[in-house]
Amino acid sequence: MKTKIALITGATSGIGKASAITLAKMGFDIIATGRRKDRLDELEKEIPAGVRYYPLVFDVRDREKVGEILGNLPADWAAVDVLINNAGNAHGLDPIQTGSLDDWDAMMDINVKGLLYVSKAIIPGMTERKSGIIINIGSIAGKEVYPNGNVYCGSKHAVDAITKGMRMDLNPFGIKVIGIHPGLVETEFSLVRFKGDEKRAETVYQGFEPLVAQDIADIVEFVVNRPSHVVLADIVVLPTAQAAATLVKKNLPS
Repeated sequence: MKTKIALITGATSGIGKASAITLAKMGFDIIATGRRKDRLDELEKEIPAGVRYYPLVFDVRDREKVGEILGNLPADWAAVDVLINNAGNAHGLDPIQTGSLDDWDAMMDINVKGLLYVSKAIIPGMTERKSGIIINIGSIAGKEVYPNGNVYCGSKHAVDAITKGMRMDLNPFGIKVIGIHPGLVETEFSLVRFKGDEKRAETVYQGFEPLVAQDIADIVEFVVNRPSHVVLADIVVLPTAQAAATLVKKNLPS
């Protein structure tokens, strides 16, 4: 039986890295994409022996590069069975009136347009074969809006809407489309949002037990393993301490 292929964007850290390793352990050959070659080289060391690994260095915001690279995959890598659109980020936490245009561009370009560019390159092969699984990593911010989250929440609401639209459009081809929307996951997310301010980033996860990247990778494993007639279409996952985007039970020293 042909070994299946999984393509994971943003595989250099966090949920993307954990998902790549988990799928590799399941026996998938792995196409891992990211902007940091050194991180992709490190990831290769964690891929089990006997599993093929194909790292690709590019930025999902670069439409021409995405099309050039993913549109010309080698023949033995071209039939992608599972696509995980994970690449994404948050920049800043500012009210709309003082937000940075550069931050807004980064969030919309990566979280929304990057997902579309990658999907556009991979979906035609899936529709031709009438099979495939697409997993879009969204956020609780795609289900709720919170103060100062304006554009980030907008980008993740777009991911949620695009995921639903994909599911409708690809239904005739038997392609599963899944949205996974995590709450607070302790990754590099907050460090990026606060532009390298480690102290501020650390406070986000203090006083409770957040999710970790492997929690989301475990969900990826579960949904990929469902029978052909079953799709977990829309999944919101939160740490037990979190009841909503901005409601978290924290036990902090007084």
